[in-house]
Amino acid sequence: MNWRFAWWLVAVAWLAPACLHAEPVRIGSKQFTESVILGELARATAQQVGVDAVHKRQLGGTRILWRALRQGDIDVYPEYTGTLTHDLLKHVAADASIATLRAQLKPLGIGITDSLGFNNTYAIGMRNDEAARLGISRLSELAKHPGLRFGFSNEFMDRKDGWPGLRQRYALPQTQVRGMDHALAYRALASGAVDAIDLYSTDAEIPYYHLRTLTDDRHYFPRYDAVYLYRLSLQQRAPAFVAALRNLAGRIDQHAMQQMNAEVKLDGLAENVVVAKFLGVHAGSGQHGLWSRLLQRSIEHVQLVAASLGLAILLAIPLGILAARLRRLGQLVIGITGILQTIPSLAMFVFMIPLFGIGAGPAIAALFLYSLLPIVRNTHAGLVGIAPELRESAAALGLPQAVRLRRIELPLALRSILAGIKTAAVINVGTATLAALIGAGGYGQPILTGIRLDNISLILQGAVPAALLALLVQGLFEGIERWLTPRGLRIQARK
Repeated sequence: MNWRFAWWLVAVAWLAPACLHAEPVRIGSKQFTESVILGELARATAQQVGVDAVHKRQLGGTRILWRALRQGDIDVYPEYTGTLTHDLLKHVAADASIATLRAQLKPLGIGITDSLGFNNTYAIGMRNDEAARLGISRLSELAKHPGLRFGFSNEFMDRKDGWPGLRQRYALPQTQVRGMDHALAYRALASGAVDAIDLYSTDAEIPYYHLRTLTDDRHYFPRYDAVYLYRLSLQQRAPAFVAALRNLAGRIDQHAMQQMNAEVKLDGLAENVVVAKFLGVHAGSGQHGLWSRLLQRSIEHVQLVAASLGLAILLAIPLGILAARLRRLGQLVIGITGILQTIPSLAMFVFMIPLFGIGAGPAIAALFLYSLLPIVRNTHAGLVGIAPELRESAAALGLPQAVRLRRIELPLALRSILAGIKTAAVINVGTATLAALIGAGGYGQPILTGIRLDNISLILQGAVPAALLALLVQGLFEGIERWLTPRGLRIQARK
C-alpha cells in the first residue's frame, strides 16, 4: 500500500507541471473594437511563440476586466495608463510614469508592459458643420451653449476621469446628458439626435463622420497610453509569451491603431485578419462558418438555459409547496423571489462575478435566481387553488399528507406549475443573451459584436435564433403539459 501511494505521488509530481503548462493563457478584452483588436494581437503573439492562448472577447467594462484579472479568471488584457491612474489605482498621481505604475501593481501580483506606442486619450467631438456654425473649437466654449445635447458612453458617465470631472473643470451647464453605447453614439451624433459625444482619439469614425475633436484647453484628460496588464504568475507559466508581449512596446503608433480600427469597423474585416496583416503573418482560419458558429452559440445558450432552469425547478417547487403549507412563510418566500425579479438583469450578472468569476458560472446563477419567482408563485397558486372539498375528501380517506400531496394535490396543480416553468424558460432564453457580456457566450455574442460593428446581419444572427428558441421552448412545455396532465383533467379543461 505504501509503495502504491509513493508511486501515486511520483505520478502526480511528474504530471502536474505538464498539466499546468497545458492550461491556455486566457486573454480578455473590453466591449469596444480597439480592445478586441489588441486582445487578438496578444493571442496571435502567443501563437507565434508556441503558447496556447484563448481570447475571451467583449467581457464588459473596465471594472469587470480588472476584477477578472485580479481573481485569476483571465491572465492578460489591454488597458490604458489614464484608466489606471484615475479609475483603478488609489493614491497614484495623474501623471504617474509606467515605472511608478509597475511598482504599484507588483504587490497586487500584476505586471504591466511599456506603452505600445500610442496615446488613445478621451476627447469630445462634434459634427464639423455644427461646430463651425456655433464657432466651437475648444471645450471651454461649450459653456456658452447650455442647450447642447450630450451623448456619452455609459462608462464615461460615471468615471472619475469622465463626465463628472469634465463638467466641474469646465463649469459646463448642460443638463441634457444621456448615457449610451459608445458604438451607437456615433450614429446618434450623425443623425442629429445628440450634439456632442465622447471619443477615443484613435477611433476610425472620427474622420469617417467628419467630426471635429475639441481642444482640451484646460488639460483635463490625462494620457491614455495603451499597455497590457498581465498576472505576474505568467512569468513562470509562459515566459516566452510575456517576453513577446513586452516586445510589442513601441510598435503601434496612433495612425497604425486608427487604421486597424478602420479596417475592422468600416471595412468589415475580421480582427484576426487585421492583426495578421499588421504582424505580417498568415491569418489562418480564425473564423468558423456561419452554421458552425450558430451550432456553437446554440449549444452554449441551451446549456445556460437548461442548467439554470433545472436548478430552479429543484428549489422552486419545494419552496412553492412550503409557501402553500405555511401561509405567512409563503408571503415571505414570494416577496423575496419577487424582489430578486426586480433587480436589473445586467446588474444581477455583475453581482454574481465575485462569487463565480466570469463565464457560465455567474450567468447560470443569475438566470437561476430569475427563474424562481414564476415557478414558486405558480406552484403556490396551483396548490392553494384546489377546491377545499377535494382536500377534505382525501383527508377523510385517511391518506397520509405526503401521499395526498403526491397523488392528488400535485396532479391537480400540475397545469399551473408547468405554466410557471414555461414562463421561466422563455424569460431565461431572452435574458441569457446578456450572458455574453461576462464571457458566457450564447446568442448574445453575435448581438454584442453586431452592435459594436454596427452590423445588422450579426445582430440578427443572435436575435433570430433566440426568438426561435423561445418559441420552441414554449411549444415543448405545452407538449409536456399535455402529456403529463391526466386525460380527465384535459377533458375538463376543454369544457
